Amino acid sequence: MPFNQGQRPLYEVKAGLFKGLSHPFRVRVLEVLSDGREHTVAELLEDTGLEASHLSQHLAVLRRHRLVVSERRGSYVHYRLAWPEVADFLVAARRLLVQMVTSDGERLTEVTNLPELSE
Repeated sequence: MPFNQGQRPLYEVKAGLFKGLSHPFRVRVLEVLSDGREHTVAELLEDTGLEASHLSQHLAVLRRHRLVVSERRGSYVHYRLAWPEVADFLVAARRLLVQMVTSDGERLTEVTNLPELSE
């Protein structure tokens, strides 16, 4: 018997959260949105360098897993994080990433080149 959204066990909901985060471009989109502002699809296209169809697919996954929300205003669609805690989660993940690669000197320069995240 399939579960509806309210009946799904929490571990399945948590797995969905990680599925939403499981692609580098989706993480990048979330990082862009973590500045607390709304961004149009055009802005996200510019920030990610993706083709429109690919960005649309990634945004659909992020919406499905309730990480972002969208609102159409005229001919523009605006996106923002669904929860401010998503930005906090990205900051915590960045801290963990830095700790993990600190012992690997070759990758440390890659960490210093990552875009800033607001804390």
